[in-house]
Amino acid sequence: MTRPKALIAWSSGKDSAWALHEVRRAGEYDVVGALTTVTETFARVSMHGVREDILRAQHEAIGLPSAIVPIPYPCPNEIYEVRMAAALTDAKAAGVTHVIFGDLFLEDVRAYREEKLAGTGITPLFPLWRKPTDALARQMIDEGVETYLVCVDPRQLARDFAGRRFDHSLLDELPAGVDPCGEKGEFHSCVVAGPMFSRRIDVAVGETVERDGFVYADLTQSSS
Repeated sequence: MTRPKALIAWSSGKDSAWALHEVRRAGEYDVVGALTTVTETFARVSMHGVREDILRAQHEAIGLPSAIVPIPYPCPNEIYEVRMAAALTDAKAAGVTHVIFGDLFLEDVRAYREEKLAGTGITPLFPLWRKPTDALARQMIDEGVETYLVCVDPRQLARDFAGRRFDHSLLDELPAGVDPCGEKGEFHSCVVAGPMFSRRIDVAVGETVERDGFVYADLTQSSS
């Protein structure tokens, strides 16, 4: 029996990576590509600030072709929606019927995705929906996910968390009210290893900069 074709909405972070892992483990869908928005001005993953060369290394390590959607900086929402709609039209023409998201519990985000996909013939999937985020975060770590905080919202979390590895020590230090998975925008991450990867991506943590009210830690691929 032919399995339905799906794209993973790949943010470069741990939640989308784990959503891919869960879907593959269940075996109900054939994941055929990784859909990512990249800010063309900087050649970096939108919001996360991850360099495009690391993104492409991630896609190679998860064994999926890149479905990159370039967007400008700054990017008005109408331009974002037009370019995403074009990417989804192409995906539909290629036989894709589902898109997998790593969303955890934000009802407004889920509703937005469902609204934008309504009538397209593509169905959103939310394999991590409503999983307790503390247990989920610790499960990711225990099962070998290696990820680093690459973007921090300093209004919610101290800037020195940027660049740190997402591990049990970091979870223990998170202030009360900060979601363990950063679902409320407290932080964003970049995965470099885990059970969804065929190989580890060697990275070095570089400089930390502040842009548009967020603190970014720059990861670069290292040769070690």
